[in-house]
Amino acid sequence: MTKPTRNNALRKAGLLALLLAAPLPFSMSGCTDLTETPQSQITPDNFYRTDVEVLGGLASVYASLRSTVDDYYDLNEISTDEMVVPTRGQDWYDNGAWLELHRHTWEPGSALAGANINGAWNSLSIGIARANVVLTAIENVSIANKPAIVAELRVLRAFYYYQMMDLFGGVPLVTTTNVATHPRATRAETFAFIEKELKESRPALPATRPAADYGRVTQGVVDAILATMYLNAEVYTGTVTAAGLTKGAARWQDASTTADLLLNSPNYSLLPAGQWRKNFTPDNDVQHPEIIFPIRFLAEPDLGLNFVMRLAHYNQFTPTPWNGFATIASAYNSFDANDERKAIFLEGPQNNLETGVPVNDRSGARLVFTDSIIDVTAATEGEGPRILKWPVDPDHNAQNNGNDYAWFRLSEMVLIKAEAQNELGNTATAVTLINQVHTLRNPTPVVAATQQAVRDAILKERLLELIAEGKRRTDMIRLGKFLPPFPYKATTTAPYRILFPVPTAQLQTNPELEQNPGY
Repeated sequence: MTKPTRNNALRKAGLLALLLAAPLPFSMSGCTDLTETPQSQITPDNFYRTDVEVLGGLASVYASLRSTVDDYYDLNEISTDEMVVPTRGQDWYDNGAWLELHRHTWEPGSALAGANINGAWNSLSIGIARANVVLTAIENVSIANKPAIVAELRVLRAFYYYQMMDLFGGVPLVTTTNVATHPRATRAETFAFIEKELKESRPALPATRPAADYGRVTQGVVDAILATMYLNAEVYTGTVTAAGLTKGAARWQDASTTADLLLNSPNYSLLPAGQWRKNFTPDNDVQHPEIIFPIRFLAEPDLGLNFVMRLAHYNQFTPTPWNGFATIASAYNSFDANDERKAIFLEGPQNNLETGVPVNDRSGARLVFTDSIIDVTAATEGEGPRILKWPVDPDHNAQNNGNDYAWFRLSEMVLIKAEAQNELGNTATAVTLINQVHTLRNPTPVVAATQQAVRDAILKERLLELIAEGKRRTDMIRLGKFLPPFPYKATTTAPYRILFPVPTAQLQTNPELEQNPGY
């Protein structure tokens, strides 16, 4: 008998894994705002009548999670001190969109708004719309374990709303499939809605899932989203004007208490020293104890993780990578030689990522990745280190790698509690918590004596631990580092840019939308 490959074994593992790769049970018709209804010849009258059909609809809502590592992810990384997409000759200019993101010069109708910002609004809206379709369809249908399915759908919808709130502030809160325009809720109202959806759904969800259902939401996923929201509550419930942010109420104790639900759970644990990379390797589709909320990817057409394509040089991989995303020097230099996490970087003479054979650049010279970029508007092929946090899948199908992506890991919950405790005045406790993570990766402990020093240490530790995991913009805003002065770029930014603008395309689609202040 031929031994099944890892991905074939994965696909046989459970119904959800198969459904994630299946065609959607309805087609989406241009969900450019939260008022639109997916158009389909499949309706509640002729579908969602059996458990399998309902799981098919649920799978379509999960499928939207894969899009969160595209535009939403890019906006939260390339706008920060972690990454940049330099222009390399004729490559990656894209009408100046990537430079706008790096320089914080985007506008509602600019190249970035028409591409990534509008793309994030659309993809998150699609996830919300899909959840609304299934929730509406099963409202009067009798299916097995219905309360848990409803809770699962509400949590997924809340997660998409959470990401919209993070980028845009308040958004229209739509929970039906009725075709109508809706005004924006405030950011504080959006926060309260998400919190309510999560807290009401949590009791119906399981604490853990069997291997066949790995990746479906659990109580731990709810706790991770809530802990993150409470950590950022001053920002998320505050008010942004053209002059900047007026903070809302702090929720530090709630952040600490909610993080404790995960830290005290028998279902999660930190990986031992030397094993941190297992969170990102191609076989991370097993139930690794640090991963709380995995986004499932398969090494199959249109279902794989493509991070290696974004960063690798044209000659480092097959098919030809895009040679785009690079690391900013200040981020690269934050990692010392004793830190196992530094191994994710590609810097210096380069090899083929599959064969290990030395490779040249397109001129025929030995490919070398430098430790910095002199001019982001005119970079060479090899300028800038690259972050290969998710290694190449040996079973990859073209650009599709099977590494799962985790939006939440347990180490982040430790750092959330550390930050909350520091803000509550318990500085020594916070340092102890930071070192629970740090000394697993680096034997030299963090030392900090004052509350501000601990804040700085937390921001640095979150960079070391969570670099390239789509968290940096949110962290920098919360800790007051997203606005000038910038050690990593020459331009300044207006204080209202802690929110992205509502793209012009969305304003034209829904006349009840209002633009964010300052734009």
